[in-house]
Amino acid sequence: MLNPEKVKLGIAPIGWTNDDMPDLGAENTFEQCISEMALAGFKGCEIGNKFPSDPAVLKHKLEVRGLQICNAWFSSYLIGRPYEETIASFIRHRDKLNYLGAKIIGASEQGNSIQGKIDVPILENKPIYTEEEWKIVTKGFNEMGELAREKGMFFTVHHHMGTGIQTEEEIDRIMEMTDPNLVYLLFDSGHLSFAGIDPVHILKKYIHRVKHVHLKDLRYNVYAEVKAKRMSFLDAVRAGVFTVPGDGDVDFKPIFDILEEAGYEGWIVVEAEQDPAKANPFEYAVKARKYIRDITGL
Repeated sequence: MLNPEKVKLGIAPIGWTNDDMPDLGAENTFEQCISEMALAGFKGCEIGNKFPSDPAVLKHKLEVRGLQICNAWFSSYLIGRPYEETIASFIRHRDKLNYLGAKIIGASEQGNSIQGKIDVPILENKPIYTEEEWKIVTKGFNEMGELAREKGMFFTVHHHMGTGIQTEEEIDRIMEMTDPNLVYLLFDSGHLSFAGIDPVHILKKYIHRVKHVHLKDLRYNVYAEVKAKRMSFLDAVRAGVFTVPGDGDVDFKPIFDILEEAGYEGWIVVEAEQDPAKANPFEYAVKARKYIRDITGL
């Protein structure tokens, strides 16, 4: 059983409103979203596009519901934009999260990502970094890791479909090239499964550098359709390739076992983007919470 004094459960707002496709969940309000998170039994969340931009307002709205911010996605543009622009943006992002009490910053290099391109098949066209691009990304991640550490926070790399850090080899390389005392891994079961990688294998390999966990399930029948129809990432999400843990085809017990054996401390966050019109976000949040309780005792 996972230790409830060390591990906290959160949920991402992307099940209620989708940042990349705002029409998904356009009808769902911010207050509905966070109220349902709390009602479903979660203690924290990440930040969505409908959350108040004023951190003081956001903090109050969360605290009265017993919630806190645990992390927020950061898009780095080290490739294709001026280096210092990304660093300055990161500092602003870090300071906001620090004010909100978060200890984790999850970053993904988006300079040449295809994840948001609606007409590009996700399983065929991912970017491949040049040697020079690897050096730039490594330098930037190390610097952002140092900046995070200044505030007592952890910088984590979010491996992601459609980016230059998607495959096992690419995850291995960024872990090898970066400072292990500054750069950590955001483990995402859904993106590993989507990439055809065994999430258990990756978690075993890097458990000592995992500082944040995203859990999403994969529907294998929809995944087969994604491959057959050469869907983009966004179309795959609309089709329902992802769902909450316990509702799809991934076995999460080995994942929880590794976290328990390693004495993992930190957040486990349900992050399963779906069409809220097809998958009621509150009902699926309750389903995920019950599944995690049944498996882990949390």
